[in-house]
Amino acid sequence: MAAPGRRGAALFQAVLGVWQLGPVAGREWATRLTLSLGFQRKCVSCVAGAASPGPLLASASRRYGQSSALDRFLGLCQPDSSLTPGVPAVPVHKDEQDLLLVHHPDMPENPRVLRVVLLGAPNAGKSTLSNQLLGRKVFPVSKKVHTTRCRALGVITEKEAQVILLDTPGLISPIKQKRHHLELSLLEDPWKSMESADLVVVLVDVSDKWTRNQLSPQVLQCLTQFSQVPSILVMNKVDCLKQKSVLLELTAALTDGVVNGKKLKMRQAFSSQLGTHCPSPAAKGPNTQSVGRPQRTGWPHFQEIFMLSALSQEDVKTLKQYLLAQARPGPWEFHSGVLTSQTPEEICTNMIREKLLEHLPQEVPYNVQQKTVVWEEGPSGELVIVQKLLVPKESHVRILIGPKGHLISQIAQEVGRDLMNIFLCDVQLRLSVKLLQ
Repeated sequence: MAAPGRRGAALFQAVLGVWQLGPVAGREWATRLTLSLGFQRKCVSCVAGAASPGPLLASASRRYGQSSALDRFLGLCQPDSSLTPGVPAVPVHKDEQDLLLVHHPDMPENPRVLRVVLLGAPNAGKSTLSNQLLGRKVFPVSKKVHTTRCRALGVITEKEAQVILLDTPGLISPIKQKRHHLELSLLEDPWKSMESADLVVVLVDVSDKWTRNQLSPQVLQCLTQFSQVPSILVMNKVDCLKQKSVLLELTAALTDGVVNGKKLKMRQAFSSQLGTHCPSPAAKGPNTQSVGRPQRTGWPHFQEIFMLSALSQEDVKTLKQYLLAQARPGPWEFHSGVLTSQTPEEICTNMIREKLLEHLPQEVPYNVQQKTVVWEEGPSGELVIVQKLLVPKESHVRILIGPKGHLISQIAQEVGRDLMNIFLCDVQLRLSVKLLQ
């Protein structure tokens, strides 16, 4: 087996040859390239330290077909009705992902583009919504805060429109960042994303009765500083509300009683059905402002309001169609085969971290350091990943391994299933736990 570095260099040179030789000769080169990669697409269950057949995973070739992202990139893929339409897989090799990211966009005659920033408090559901909009889970999701540690980019491409999603960490204050020794990226990345945004989506968790009545000071500060950027309000987790009538009161509070320049009236018929897009009232004038509030708790410049559950594909579809419709004439930034700017290794690390947050108690998952030591093709063509989990305390080692190794095995299985659905190939994931020296 060729070393990953040499294979990556050969891959880069071969694809450059395809571009230079043209479509006919390119297909011959691509055939040789596919044989040299030798990447088979079968399916296994993932456990800690081994791969064994099992009922948890269906055959990847049956479910998804044989086409890789590189096949689609070169125009060699075969149609497969079982594959989710328009949703590419993420390449398993960093070289292939890098090629897609730098390749000239295959845009149509009249391309349109929209850069969207998702803002919200920690754990508002931004990553869940991003995954649903993309049609494939590429961002980590957890009930614990600060799952997203830095800016992550996703790309939706349908027909002539391309929507670029910037999934940002939850907005926090400098005091919290210092108090909890969090990365500086959690504080800075949302602000950096706003500089290039065409539209801001503010997400509010309406199931949290302690925070749902007002926008956080950090969100309001960000909206105020970039007031020239259009914004919409998405009220998330409405399926958790027993009384849907509370949505009317929350709408008035979160918008300061003004939407698209029109003063709201409580008798106005906002639909409380899940996944319903609440059209903004016709504007009377651009200078209409809310009055009587000494301190702002909402944002009176939202153009639209959406009420949905990010877990529901049908609910999210309405928002997705709205975003695609808002795309403006302009060149695409990415090839249609790009789903995310993350490297395969970053995706894997984030997915493992998601499971650590989900299964480990209190502060334990936040103290785990991750180190990928193997990322290569196995003897049967499967993707072999070995990652070390380094923890500071002996007690954390025992917690993470679990009784008879069941917990670490469960985490490996769950991450393996997620990675199979992201890369559309076999994955053999091995996790080891070591005490940090």
